[in-house]
Amino acid sequence: MPQNPNVIRNPNAGELPKAKGPQMNDRDILNDVLATEKYLTDNFNIFAREASYPALHNDVEGILCDTHKAARDSFHAMFQRGWYVLEGVDKQKIQHDQQQFSNYLTQFPYQGALQ
Repeated sequence: MPQNPNVIRNPNAGELPKAKGPQMNDRDILNDVLATEKYLTDNFNIFAREASYPALHNDVEGILCDTHKAARDSFHAMFQRGWYVLEGVDKQKIQHDQQQFSNYLTQFPYQGALQ
């Protein structure tokens, strides 16, 4: 099978786990952990931003940092095993999107404030 040049994966990773039945394998478990950590970071971010008491904000901010670290550790564990594959984008696509979003700046009411 030909390699896609835009795929970013760990070249030293082993084989993907084979599905044997309804049981969760190690990849499934790590994927579930990562999805849960992403969910938690999204929601703790909102909680930290909207906490009305400084002490509560500080506690939640600490928990938010811990969940970000756990999400990063989960991602790293999956990437090291070859279970998390990223797709790179060519330079032309990046330039196109950058130009497209730069054009959106003209739609903001306060032009000078954002530059």
